[in-house]
Amino acid sequence: MKVISRKELIRKLRELGFEGPKKTGAHLFMHKGSMYMRMPGTEQPEISVGLQQALLHQLEIDIPVWELA
Repeated sequence: MKVISRKELIRKLRELGFEGPKKTGAHLFMHKGSMYMRMPGTEQPEISVGLQQALLHQLEIDIPVWELA
């Protein structure tokens, strides 16, 4: 894994079937079925490896699947 941009995060999630991001209140969310993920803030232009791993764990996505997206 490597550091990716916020735009790349959105692209990868869409490839894995997520929709959005959509604004709900003060936050942006992406969703797939009943699974929702709050997007990192726009002040964070790069997504660290640690944050990616935490998001993947929350969304129950395996790292090899993520790297292929």
